[in-house]
Amino acid sequence: MNPLLKPFNTKYETAPFSQIKNEHFKPAFEAVISSAKKEIDVITSNKGIPTYQNTVEALEFAGMQMKRVSSVFFNLNSAETNEEIQKIAQEVSPMLSEFGNDIRLNKELFERVKAVYDIKDELNLTDEQEMLLDNQYKMFVRNGANLNEDDKIKLREIDKKLSKASLKFGENVLAETNAFELHITDENQLKGLPEGTKEAAKLVAKQKEKEGWVFTLDYPSYVPFMTYLEDRNLRKKMAKAFGARSFKNNKNNNENIVLEIVNLRHQRANLLGYKTHADFVLEERMAESPEKVMTFLNDLLTKAKPAALREFNQIKSSASKDDIETIQKWDGAYYSEKLKKELFDLDEEQLKPYFKLENVLDGVFTISNKLYDLNFEEINDIDKYHEEVKTYKVTDSNNNFISIFYADFFPRKGKRNGAWMTSYKSQWKRNGENSRPHISIVCNFTKPTETKPSLLTFNEVTTLFHEFGHALHGMLANTTYPSISGTSVYWDFVELPSQVLENWCYEKEALDLFAKHYETNESIPMELVQKIKDSSNFLEGIATMRQLSFGLLDMSWHGENPSEIKSVKEFEDTAFKDTKLYPDVKENCMSTAFSHIFQGGYSSGYYSYKWAEVLDADAFEYFKEKGIFNKEIAQKFKENVLSKGGTEKPMTLYKKFRGKEPNANALLKRAGLLK
Repeated sequence: MNPLLKPFNTKYETAPFSQIKNEHFKPAFEAVISSAKKEIDVITSNKGIPTYQNTVEALEFAGMQMKRVSSVFFNLNSAETNEEIQKIAQEVSPMLSEFGNDIRLNKELFERVKAVYDIKDELNLTDEQEMLLDNQYKMFVRNGANLNEDDKIKLREIDKKLSKASLKFGENVLAETNAFELHITDENQLKGLPEGTKEAAKLVAKQKEKEGWVFTLDYPSYVPFMTYLEDRNLRKKMAKAFGARSFKNNKNNNENIVLEIVNLRHQRANLLGYKTHADFVLEERMAESPEKVMTFLNDLLTKAKPAALREFNQIKSSASKDDIETIQKWDGAYYSEKLKKELFDLDEEQLKPYFKLENVLDGVFTISNKLYDLNFEEINDIDKYHEEVKTYKVTDSNNNFISIFYADFFPRKGKRNGAWMTSYKSQWKRNGENSRPHISIVCNFTKPTETKPSLLTFNEVTTLFHEFGHALHGMLANTTYPSISGTSVYWDFVELPSQVLENWCYEKEALDLFAKHYETNESIPMELVQKIKDSSNFLEGIATMRQLSFGLLDMSWHGENPSEIKSVKEFEDTAFKDTKLYPDVKENCMSTAFSHIFQGGYSSGYYSYKWAEVLDADAFEYFKEKGIFNKEIAQKFKENVLSKGGTEKPMTLYKKFRGKEPNANALLKRAGLLK
C-alpha cells in the first residue's frame, strides 16, 4: 500500500518518511489529484443554493490530501533531492498546474463562489470568513475565470510552461553549484583562512577521497574563502565561478530560461488584463503598485547612496595599501573584513567560539519561551527525511501541543543553497478540533569537524534567528482556514516576523542567554557585545545598495514588456547602473542564478525584504521602549501578527499591534543613514 495514500497514522500525524519511496510519488499524485477533482465535483453538482458552507468552506477543505503529498514531495525536492526526484518533479508539476487551472477555470465553481460573493454583505461574516471569500473570488478572477474559452486554453499552456521552466531553472543552478570544486594541495595557498574553514575543506576532500582541501560554492565554504583568503588570484577564480553559475555555454545555461519565464509571465498578465507581471503581483501586496515600489526603492537609494560611496572609498583605500589600483568584486569581502578589524578591532573568528550551533538554538528557544511561553522538547519517536534532521515537540506553558518542529542545518549534495522555512502541514480548525502545524527550517551552516562543533559566524546566527522568526509565524498560527494560516500572508508582510527576531541578536540581555564559549562556557564579554553593536551599521550603505539593486533588477524584469530583450547580461547591466560600485565581470551574470525570483516566489517581490525592514525596525523600537522581553508587547505581537496569518489586511493587523502606521525613520536611524 502506498504510504502517501492512507492517513498518516503516526504520532502527531507526521509524515512517515522512512516508508516513502520515490516510486510512491507519481502514483500518489495521480490518485490525490483524482480524489480532489471528485471533491470539487461534489461542490459543483450540489443542487442546493450556494452557501458559505457548501461552497466556500467546502472548496477551502477540498484536496487536503493532495496539499499534504505536495508539501512532502516539494520540500524533499529542495532539501534532499536526487535525479529521480527531479525527474518526478518535472512530470508532476505540469499535472498540478493543470489541476490548479481546472479549478480556477471551472465555470460552475466560479459561479457558485460569485453567488456567495455577491451577497456577502448580507451574510454577517467574521473578518476571517470575509477574507477567505475575497481570496477565493480573486483567485478565480486573477486566474482567468472571466476569460473566453480560447484564452483559458492559452492560460493553461502558459502555466504549464512556467512551472516546468522554473523547475528547470532551479535544477540548473543546483547542478552548477555541485559541479564546481576548487582542489588545493599546497597549504601555503591557504594563508589567511581560519582553522575551522580549513578543517571543513579537509573534511570535504576526505569525503571526495582526495588529498588536501576542497572548496565549493556552498555558502559555508564560499563565504569564508572570499572573506579571509589572502591569495587574490584564488579569490578571483572562486568569485568568477560563483558569478558564472548557469551563465556558461553548457547544458545548465539559464539565459533562455530567464527570457522564457519573464515573457510567459508578461503574456499571462496581459491575458488577464494587467499591464505587466508586476502590476498583477502587486495588486495583492501592501505596496499595491509598481509605481509605489519604485518610489520606495529609489527613495531609499537616494538616502543610502552617499553612505555607500563613502564606505566604498574606505574599502578602496584599504585595498590600496596592498597596491591594488582597481578594486574588484573578489576584493570586496576581504577588504571589508580587514577594514572592520581595523575600525572595530572585531574579527568574526573571535566571535565564533561563542556561537556553538546547539547553544544558539537553545538561545532562540529560550527567547521564544520568554516572549511567547513556548517550550521545545527534542523527540526521537517521529520519522526524519535525513539522519541530520533534529525533531522537536513544541508546547505552551499549559502543556498544550502547539507544533512539530524540524531543523535541518548542514549543506549536502541534495540540498539547495541558502536558508528557508517551510511547513509539512498547515494549521486549521474544523469540527471542534484545532489541527496543529508541522514546521521546518532548512539552513546551510558550517558542519562540525573532527575536533570542533559547528561554530556559527554572526551572520549565520542572524540567519538562524531570521528563519526561526518565520517558524514562529507558522507554529503560533491559530486560524480556521489553512489557506490563510501561518505565513500565508501578503508577501511584503511575511518578512516582518523573521526580520524582527534578528534584532534580539544585538541585545546584551538576549546574548547573555546563549552566547557562551564552547570550551569554557564563559559568557560573551561585554566588549565583544559592544563591538557587535558598534559594527552593526558597518557598511550598511553598501548592504542597502546591494539589496536595492536586487529589488530594482527584479522590478526591471517584471515591470515592463520584456519581449524586446535579447541579451540577459546587457539588460541586467542597465538595471544595475544606478547601484553599481565594482567594475563589471563580463563572464558573470546574476539573473541566471537569481533563484528567489525565477524559482522561488519573489518575482516582483524582492523589494519586500526592505519593505519589511521598515516594519521590523518600527516594531522593535516599540519593544525597546518597553523592554525587549516585555510580556505585554510580546502578547500584542503574538495576538495581532503571529497567530493571525492572513485573516485581515496586514496594515490593519500592524496598526492593532503598534497603534499606528510604521515610520521609515526607525529603519534609517537603525541603519545609521539618518543624519
